[in-house]
Amino acid sequence: MAKKMKLIKKDGFITKGYLDKALDKALKEQSKTIIEAVNFGFEKNRKEHEIFENKIDFNFKENKKEHDEFKEKMDRLANTLDKFLKHLMNFNDEFKIVKARLARVEKILEEKLGITID
Repeated sequence: MAKKMKLIKKDGFITKGYLDKALDKALKEQSKTIIEAVNFGFEKNRKEHEIFENKIDFNFKENKKEHDEFKEKMDRLANTLDKFLKHLMNFNDEFKIVKARLARVEKILEEKLGITID
């Protein structure tokens, strides 16, 4: 709020020196008020920025935690699939071996006993 200044007259006149001092004082007070208002705005923005920064940091930490959990689950799934595929390939190899043996048995049965298996 602007303050009212009391002008003192010297010999019934307002002197230039006094007017300069009065204006200088008024401008200093006005400048001080403006600077305080600007500083208040900056301080308010700084606090809002800190709050926003904390929220971002918190969200980043939460997202990183979720990302790490998801990565861990994907690693477990990849390991499970690797094990399953290994078992499947082993089964396939064993199946080929058994099929080849069975073909030999069928051949021997047909050659020696004359039995054909369809």
